[in-house]
Amino acid sequence: MNLDDLAQKFSASTENQRKAIFSTLFIAGNKLQTLFDNRIPEVSLKQFMLLSIVRHAKKPLTFTQLGNLLGCSRQNIKKLADVLRKKGFITIQRSPQDTRAMCICPTEKVADYFANDFAEYQEELKYLFEVYTDKEIETLFLLLTRLYDGIENLEKKVGNHS
Repeated sequence: MNLDDLAQKFSASTENQRKAIFSTLFIAGNKLQTLFDNRIPEVSLKQFMLLSIVRHAKKPLTFTQLGNLLGCSRQNIKKLADVLRKKGFITIQRSPQDTRAMCICPTEKVADYFANDFAEYQEELKYLFEVYTDKEIETLFLLLTRLYDGIENLEKKVGNHS
């Protein structure tokens, strides 16, 4: 059985399509992580995502804030941050707003990494989306943005029953 066979099998009903979408998100995430981890030097995909957010943040973010943005725990952020600190990508400092919280700040190595080491792989990311028209990209963007609404709804419903 291949992915086309699975798509055909699950297209018969909305319920099956929901199951297929959920499975696809999981499988696509795994495939992208494996591809990325095997291609990009020096950092894993999760470390890269953390660096991307830290790099674009207007102010230093706490472990908790970064965990919320990346959809993982504060403890996972701390583990990622420890590795990135040892590699010289970030510093970890006390939050100016809350002295109990720790913030992640990018070093010059982050800018250098994105400008030099990562530049060729940024070009490769275009291959992921070159199979779509501009209209399909716009639709996919809107639907994935709506997916966050669904995730928030699930969190509320599950949170109310625990």
